[in-house]
Amino acid sequence: MTYGMASRSSSTAPVPGAPVQIPSLPKLGTTWYKRGALYWLCRARTTVFLLVVMAMVCFFSISLYQGFTSEWPPTVRTVCDRVQMAASCVAPVWGWVKQRRGHREGLLHPPTPEQTRQAKRDHDRRAPGLASAGRGLGLLAAPVLPALAAYSVGWLAAWLTVREYPSEVGARRWLQEHGAAG
Repeated sequence: MTYGMASRSSSTAPVPGAPVQIPSLPKLGTTWYKRGALYWLCRARTTVFLLVVMAMVCFFSISLYQGFTSEWPPTVRTVCDRVQMAASCVAPVWGWVKQRRGHREGLLHPPTPEQTRQAKRDHDRRAPGLASAGRGLGLLAAPVLPALAAYSVGWLAAWLTVREYPSEVGARRWLQEHGAAG
């Protein structure tokens, strides 16, 4: 009889009859499981934060666009403004549709809790570099920045108004597979 360390596969295998711990999801913790007041407070906090961010992005993009076009001849500026207004009316719808299609795909193939945590870690690792690169791209994209902001507003609005996130669906399936009552 050997008394060595258990292999990796046997130490992570679920024990039949043992209680399975509810996985914690980024930004929601374990509140997603019962969807009580704390869950809705987390969702409301995210919504308020993103509404403030969307307002700031829209203000910034319009200000930058106006500064970019202020030296143009009036005729050219009027034509560009009208094109920008038309694009800014279409872009939120496009963002909404794009996000909803992605959400539907996410619900068909939801991530496991570990995949959700890994995606969050990957995002957090890339975010500082993307923010730095975004500043320069913001200046280059000034002529179309209001339309890009409108697209992101549509995308975020669609993301905020879903009933359940794919990460929640994936966590529920993971719990069912591991023998927890859900």
